[in-house]
Amino acid sequence: MNTDFETSCSIGLPDEAHRSSVSIGAKPRVAVFSLTGCEGCSLAILELEDQLLDVLGAIEIVNFREAISERSWDIDIGFVDGAVSTPDDVEEVKRFREACGTLVAIGACACLGGINTLKNHQPEDSYRRYVYGDRAKWFDTQEAKPISAFVKVDYELPGCPMVKEEFLRLVKCLLVGRPFRLPEYAVCVECKKRGNPCLYEKGIVCLGPITRAGCDAICPSFGSRCEACRGILSAEALRAAGLNLQERYDIPLEKVLSELRFYGAYQEETIS
Repeated sequence: MNTDFETSCSIGLPDEAHRSSVSIGAKPRVAVFSLTGCEGCSLAILELEDQLLDVLGAIEIVNFREAISERSWDIDIGFVDGAVSTPDDVEEVKRFREACGTLVAIGACACLGGINTLKNHQPEDSYRRYVYGDRAKWFDTQEAKPISAFVKVDYELPGCPMVKEEFLRLVKCLLVGRPFRLPEYAVCVECKKRGNPCLYEKGIVCLGPITRAGCDAICPSFGSRCEACRGILSAEALRAAGLNLQERYDIPLEKVLSELRFYGAYQEETIS
């Protein structure tokens, strides 16, 4: 990971969220929850292995379905992956918010709505039949949204999956009372630092110019385009990219927005 990313230890949320603090004792009680999603971000925590062991001495995990059978609802810091995509999800995320002193959204689904939001652009009957077949009527559904559309979120760790090292840095910052901030520049900056050739020169529509950095440009570094799983930097970045890409590569903004919809359909609607 690049040094700028490693040394950042609040995110682009409203000022109220920036002022949130963690009032915790010597050993904060931590929980990890999942809503609608693949639970890949929860699994990413377990994949930290030895690094996670270093942290476990300073925290107490009290609720984590992937790791322990015990359950407690007295929680200092709660991490949530997955989008709100059903009425049950709405009730669950409200319960998480009430139980947790600090609530952290982890991964593209929790932070942006993620791939789940693709269903928002399809007829409900169509996607319900595709997923559930002749049992579709058994399952309630609704428009998919990030958890911040329903409750106050104190921190976000975007990505698909979230960056594991970023999770560790946030936990350590919360433990020592230091501020935590995501990068405020685009993935293109990380590409330049790594000496990657620009994919636009190869005729590939890459969303790096409008996407928040922090992944160390992992996808472009292996020849794959950025798909904006860490979210759009800002409306200004989107407008600027629309002008620049049209002028330099003859790529209309509509094409960029259609590519953005894979992870950011909900963000596209709220940022425009």
